[in-house]
Amino acid sequence: MLKIQHLTKMYGNKKAVDDLSLHICPGEIYGFIGHNGAGKTTTLKSVVGILQFEFGEILIDGKSIVKNPLECKREIAYIPDNPDLYDYMTGIKYLNFVSDIYGINEKDRNELIHKYSDIFEITGDLAQPIAAYSHGMKQKLAIISAWIHSPKLIIMDEPFVGLDPKASHLLKGMMREVCDNGGAIFFSTHVLEVAEKLCDKIAIIKGGKLIRSGTVEEVKGDDSLEEVFLELEVE
Repeated sequence: MLKIQHLTKMYGNKKAVDDLSLHICPGEIYGFIGHNGAGKTTTLKSVVGILQFEFGEILIDGKSIVKNPLECKREIAYIPDNPDLYDYMTGIKYLNFVSDIYGINEKDRNELIHKYSDIFEITGDLAQPIAAYSHGMKQKLAIISAWIHSPKLIIMDEPFVGLDPKASHLLKGMMREVCDNGGAIFFSTHVLEVAEKLCDKIAIIKGGKLIRSGTVEEVKGDDSLEEVFLELEVE
């Protein structure tokens, strides 16, 4: 579903991402771990076509994000770490705006908006301007907008930040459902316990370089993921 091959992204003379390769298959929840500044967000933004990169190739369902950006973007959804939504819109207008972009018919969009806004308990807030939303409400709206067009690949940057425990639990279930239906998810997180319990595979990045990847069991061995991560960070 996602193939990153020898990705290198420069900022001036510094390599923010250095020769990184990852393959994510349909059905996989893939966690991306690293300290602040390790290159996680830069990698994710390169994957979804927001950032250009100097070297390497990124393929989404076999298509190049560089050569076929529109085809790729039809199949993906991206939730940044701080959702930058259109504050002047109401929640419902924003969801209809996203639905229009992806060509979702009125019946399907109404059903999906109703389903997910009820799940996250923000149905009564959809008529309010997004400017009045808390960070957690904006995060919920961003999640609904990502799920509404049934993407094959969902990219998320710290998706659990700002969510209450109930919303976090709901999101985890939605992530697994996507993968059970043949989709894939690639997300960064600082919450190592979540990664350990939720992910099928994990990649650890340090200083722009991939230093370990594989199944949770392969990465952590007999230790906890937290112990492995801290050990790798001080090496």
